[in-house]
Amino acid sequence: MRIEVRIAGTGGMGVVLAGVILGHTAVIHAGLNAVQTQSYGSEARGTAAKSEIILSNSPIRYPKVREADYSILMSQKAFDMYLDGAKKESVLIVDPDLVDSQGIIDYEIVEIPAMRVADEMGLRVISNMVMIGAFVKKSGVFGVDALELSLKDFVSSNALEKDIEAVRAGANLV
Repeated sequence: MRIEVRIAGTGGMGVVLAGVILGHTAVIHAGLNAVQTQSYGSEARGTAAKSEIILSNSPIRYPKVREADYSILMSQKAFDMYLDGAKKESVLIVDPDLVDSQGIIDYEIVEIPAMRVADEMGLRVISNMVMIGAFVKKSGVFGVDALELSLKDFVSSNALEKDIEAVRAGANLV
């Protein structure tokens, strides 16, 4: 098993943190091999941001995503930039309030209104957690419970409950 994942959005959406958490979860709580890379603009917010994760049950010899099996595209700009890097018939997880994916064929599109859900929870910055919850549920690569365990290693105790709630909300939307 080898799964290539690309998470893309704009700076400030938590794209890099989401990738780091997925990689950590795979290694520490699911017994998989993982590698995570990232790129983002020099500005802190508003520029393109990307995190790539490879999850495998065997050694990973090349650390870059060639063709994503799963693409989590959190903004229109990210969708436009990275659609071509998704494997045909792969899964695209998009926020329908932020991304227009109408007319796109050759992919399975999973619409997760992550920003709206996060806003309803009162904390916009957890939209990334909604998205990775949806990814974990859709991919089945490891359980949502493993993801929740990893959050304790990255999220402050006062934010942990909201992040777990966001992960569960994303999983429930799939």
